[in-house]
Amino acid sequence: MGKDKLRKFAEIDTFHNVYQMEEGKPLQGKWAAEHFKNNNPVVLELACGKGEYAVNMAKAFPEKNFIGIDLKGNRIWRGARTGVDEQIENLAFLRIQIEDIVDYFDQDEIDEIWITFPDPQPQDSREKKRLTFPGFLAKYKTFLKPGAKINLKTDNDGLYAYTVEKVEELGLVCHKKTDHLYTSEFYDEVLKIKTHYERIYLKQDKNINYIQFSLV
Repeated sequence: MGKDKLRKFAEIDTFHNVYQMEEGKPLQGKWAAEHFKNNNPVVLELACGKGEYAVNMAKAFPEKNFIGIDLKGNRIWRGARTGVDEQIENLAFLRIQIEDIVDYFDQDEIDEIWITFPDPQPQDSREKKRLTFPGFLAKYKTFLKPGAKINLKTDNDGLYAYTVEKVEELGLVCHKKTDHLYTSEFYDEVLKIKTHYERIYLKQDKNINYIQFSLV
């Protein structure tokens, strides 16, 4: 492991806005009250990477709480560092395997989920790793409030098509969907937030897909 990664791992251990593995479990059902110290809605960004969506949404919506979730601490470090430096108090990060997410949130605790440019896991053998695989959707249902929205933003046409298919197969409620976000009617202040990778994709003239749906 390089010295820069080691430095970042050491630093996130000192950040008040980062919880790692077992540390997060005592907050199950208590994120708003005990970490954020309010009763505001809680929104998750899954596979958050550097947390660009979580950071920018936290700035734009101070009346909501945001938690970025990823396993890679050297990536989480960037968003967490920004949160500390800019004193963004409605922002936190959780470093865990997303497969274990049900251990960290309680029934009706989460108001919305964002999945922004996740690994599309294109191989058929890795379907169960896709964050919109029905097994993951079942996990999310254990802690999402009724009618809560799940947002997927991706440059990968295959993952988008797969998600649309699963939403239809499972009879879920689809609120919005487009395979060309930036020319669609859905483009707004939240969706215009761009991650590092999205800016690269747009320079390559790749289309950006977006779907918003709710579990039944």
